[in-house]
Amino acid sequence: MYGGDVFTHVDADLLVVLEELRKREPIFHNPEFGTTTADFDEAMAPHYWEVGASGRRYSREFILRSFEETLPVTAAAKGWQTREFGLRRLGPDTYLLTYTLQQKERLTRRCTIWQSTAGRWRIVYHQGTIVTAEEDDVVPPAE
Repeated sequence: MYGGDVFTHVDADLLVVLEELRKREPIFHNPEFGTTTADFDEAMAPHYWEVGASGRRYSREFILRSFEETLPVTAAAKGWQTREFGLRRLGPDTYLLTYTLQQKERLTRRCTIWQSTAGRWRIVYHQGTIVTAEEDDVVPPAE
């Protein structure tokens, strides 16, 4: 087993990658890594898609159309906080980054699959899940 917390585990050889990727989260909400629809288009892999905290699926095309109408808010300006990062290597240039995002009263667990291609980071997939209980590794009561 890993030792330490399995949910936030990062192998020592991935610490540099972790620092690079955690600066980019939450995706689309950090002006250092994009403020225009063209920036976001470049940041997403061609077959990118995501599952929102609502459970709805969103295509790359839908997200880009949405950004043409309204650009996303800046996380720092809204006081959003990220914490509890974990990182796993999925392939030679592909990584799963997990973290917790606090947006005022809303708490979500997030995961992003990142891929390094030609010296730049691209998002392959993203998902957010609303946290309804702050207990991990606990079986919920039967309904």
